Amino acid sequence: MIGRAYPPGFDLRSGPARLPAMTYRAPVADIAFALKHAAGLKAAIDEGLYGDLDEATVDSVLEEAGKFASDVIAPLNAVGDKFGTPFKDGNVTTPPGWKEAYTSWAAAGWNGLASPADFGGQELPHAVNAACIEMWNAASMAFGIGPVLTMAAVDALHAYGSDELKQKYLEKLISGEWMGTMQLTEPQAGSDVGALRTKAERASDGTYRITGSKIFITYGEHDLTDNIIHFVLARLPDAPAGTKGISLFLVPKFLADGSRNDVRAHSIEHKLGIHASPTCTMVYGDKGGAIGWLIGQEHKGMLCMFTMMNRARLAVGLQGVAIAERALQQANAYARERRQMGHAIIDYPDVKRMLLTMRSLTGAARAISYATGVALDRSIRAKDEGARQKAHELASLLTPVAKAFSTDIGIEVASLGVQIHGGMGFIEETGAAQHYRDARIAAIYEGTNGIQAIDLVTRKVPLDNGNTVATYIAGLRGTIDQVKASNVPAFGDTAARLAEAVDALERATQWLLKQKNSPDALAGATPYLRLFGNAVGGVMLAEQALIALREGDGAARTALARFFAENVAVTSGGLERNVTEGAQSIVNAEAALA
Repeated sequence: MIGRAYPPGFDLRSGPARLPAMTYRAPVADIAFALKHAAGLKAAIDEGLYGDLDEATVDSVLEEAGKFASDVIAPLNAVGDKFGTPFKDGNVTTPPGWKEAYTSWAAAGWNGLASPADFGGQELPHAVNAACIEMWNAASMAFGIGPVLTMAAVDALHAYGSDELKQKYLEKLISGEWMGTMQLTEPQAGSDVGALRTKAERASDGTYRITGSKIFITYGEHDLTDNIIHFVLARLPDAPAGTKGISLFLVPKFLADGSRNDVRAHSIEHKLGIHASPTCTMVYGDKGGAIGWLIGQEHKGMLCMFTMMNRARLAVGLQGVAIAERALQQANAYARERRQMGHAIIDYPDVKRMLLTMRSLTGAARAISYATGVALDRSIRAKDEGARQKAHELASLLTPVAKAFSTDIGIEVASLGVQIHGGMGFIEETGAAQHYRDARIAAIYEGTNGIQAIDLVTRKVPLDNGNTVATYIAGLRGTIDQVKASNVPAFGDTAARLAEAVDALERATQWLLKQKNSPDALAGATPYLRLFGNAVGGVMLAEQALIALREGDGAARTALARFFAENVAVTSGGLERNVTEGAQSIVNAEAALA
């Protein structure tokens, strides 16, 4: 590619390596299989966790979601990337077709799929909604991120809002007539939320006046809905320092009388990717303060916001799965079409290796994310408090893994997609580069992946004195025993390699529990999270293969599980050493960083 001179009039679009524009087709069958079996949705349905919900209804929902994602949203992805979100006089214009697609999407009820029925939602499982979130974001990540924040806002308002606020705002947020935002970040307060400076002053009528600014606010301004409901963290004058003094406020763009509230978008960011998602700098209080209403209690805003953030973290993990799936589909199609030396490049072992890596990592991340959704459902719907608590702890354990592992593999898979395209992957016209650009943000927002790893090691692994993670690891061994007992030659060394991975995970876990959140433990947090994802993801792929074999058609899933075990899970021993032996080379490396 470097130095190549194309002949006059040469059109890349008709060149020998150019395919017709590749779009996305939702892999509904794979999604349904992972959801029912690896994630445990079928077992939950069978035990009555979801009332009278049956598999046929789930299949129907997924099929319709797949059609909408594939036929309506996906064709807008490249359009949105090129058009962006022009900003003029405080207003954002979304790309052509964007508003029509959103309006149709909301009218079909997708925004309220898992929302409370008493305010117009369908109250279907969060796990089913998770599968749909994957499809919306695979069709267009820039489109899919907006509704995710509205759904998170619904959860927070329903859990902590006053009855008056619920009656006033929930129905329109659930229907999608209005959208919501989540506003934490300020220039000096990114991951350190406690350093925020946005102020709230009590007013005599029980409302509050908000002044300050926020940055990196996704969909802070747009033209998709007539109103935008902002959920804003701010500090009262008498608030304690740090996160213990933060309160959460609902601040609408337009007030009930139709007048404009004292909040505006000052500018939008020009980003590496997700160009069709407006990322705004927001200003509050040009005219004395935006009118806001308290959510929950004063100084308890982080408790309310974590309800939003935990839902959003799972959704961002699903973005990683989504972009990986889309990059995989495009790379697979290209590898079958592109010919070199008389062969389609998919015939070459190195290309097969890359495609199998892409496919197996995507499948592993999907299973982990869906399993997190089922655990979340159990934490809400289980019949007794003890079962709900155990499910809550499991969902808490898996959430940082779902977010960080999935978004890491989203970047890796999208990068492999570019590599498979060769020089054409580096050219924007093919679309492979967009997936790579779009994927990069997901490892950063909603808590960077390093923060997710620290959360896993310092807060989630020690849950119930380490019993939550120990019980979960013991369950992984049960699946490995089934693989070994199956005596299926096609599994190769799957059982042995997965057993080694789980052994490595258990030893690293025990080592971390003894460190009591020391610098050594923090130094090993990121490799530990990857070790966790590799071990769990590999077992989940094997579990799906076992079920597919019982149903009489397991060759493809068995081959994929074997590839993952023998090519990905085998890195677990090295990751264990990163965790247990690598700390001193990090914490005492000042000389190398001078």
